[in-house]
Formats: sequence, structure tokens, C-alpha cells
Amino acid sequence: MTETAHIPGVAVVTGAAGGMGQEIVRKLHADGNRVGLADIAVDKAEELAKELSTDGSTARALRLDVSKREDFVRALKDITAEWATPTILVNNAAVTRAADLMTLLEEDFNQVLTTNVDSIFFGCQVFGAAMADQGYGRIINMASLAGQNGGTATGGHYAVSKGAILTTTKIFARELAGRGVTVNAISPGPHDLPIVHQTVPADKLDKVIEGIPVQRLGDPAFIAKTVSLLADEDAAFVTGACWDINGGLYVR
Repeated sequence: MTETAHIPGVAVVTGAAGGMGQEIVRKLHADGNRVGLADIAVDKAEELAKELSTDGSTARALRLDVSKREDFVRALKDITAEWATPTILVNNAAVTRAADLMTLLEEDFNQVLTTNVDSIFFGCQVFGAAMADQGYGRIINMASLAGQNGGTATGGHYAVSKGAILTTTKIFARELAGRGVTVNAISPGPHDLPIVHQTVPADKLDKVIEGIPVQRLGDPAFIAKTVSLLADEDAAFVTGACWDINGGLYVR
């Protein structure tokens, strides 16, 4: 029996230039995928892409403002022309901000909602349609514990946006399931990331950790492994799901 040669997948990760995005990019690339690093901070994305692939054959940067549908359309066109229609999309980009709920300004509310919700919706819509046309795809949306418990350290606008991501995941999972495309969400609690340390003052972070049943922050590398698992070909029976990784802060 002749063994079939491995054909690497084509993955696109939004918010790829830093934090959780970098961890996800590194893991998907290590898995053998060609990876498009999509970010509005294209210079930082380019640095990581060159680190992973000096000749750009397996990693390349894409400028993508996730609040704009046309940017998703352009990114899809570019990555398809360069490699092939993507088989994996990780909607990771988000704005994380703390804010006082009762004095939250309309402008700030709309900016967070537009970035965090529009990015998921249009990513699923634009890339999902292309994946459905080829009969295969894996979409993973990064939600948050804040969207499940109403948030604690982050602002109300952030919690609202992450709750909407869970609903958006279900909508597209149902729409695309019959065409070989799965759509799932991962809902992390507090993780050991720069954005967490920037958002939560050190004295308050200690109290946050004390309130986590497992008494520690999460490891971003494990989130990347979870993305990899949901992106696997064998994950065909998982769709419309939300995988909670929160140290026991939210159980159901």
C-alpha cells in the first residue's frame, strides 16, 4: 500500500503579532501548516514570520484590520493566490480593555464591539464560504470567560463582545456543518499573558489568582495545543462547541 504524502494545511491567525496569537502561530506552524500571520501591526507579524520561515515559504505576514470586512476579503484573496484556500482560520484578534460600567462612553463601547464581534462574524462569513466551497475547513474563535460570567477585571463592553462571539460561533457552526466546515470556540479564563498584566494591576492580580480554584494563571501554550486539536482533521465531530479553560472559575 502506497503511503499518501502529507499535504500541509493553510492556516490564518488574526491578532498573530503578539500574546496568545504568537503561541497559536508557533504551534500551527510546528504542526506542519503554512501560516498567514494576520495583524494590523504588520511589522511585528513580519518579524515573527521571518523567524519561522526565512524565505516566506511556510509563514508570511498579512495586514488585516479585523473591523473591516473588505480586509478579510483581501486577505483571503492574497493567501489563496500565494498558497491555497485556507483550511484553518483562528479568529484571535481582540481589544481587551477595563472600564467603569456606568460611565462607559458610546465611542469606547462601539470600538470594542466593532473590533471583537465584527472580526468573528466576517471572518466566519468570508473564510467560511471559501472553506465550504472546497468542502473542508476548521474555524476556531477565541471567546472568553468574561462572556460567560459577565466579566470581572475587564470592562462591560469586552464581556458583551465575548458573549456575542459564543452566539456567532453557534450560528456559523449550524450553517456550515453540512459542508465539511466546523466552527468552535475556546473560552479562556485569566492566562499568563502581557495583556493580563497590563490590564490588571499587580496588587489586584494577586487577588484574582487567589480566587481561581487551581490557584494559578493559565498557560497560553495549552490554549495553542487546544487550537491545534480543534484544527485537526479528526475533529470533524466537534462543532458549535465552546471549550472552557478557566481553572475552575466557571463550571457547567
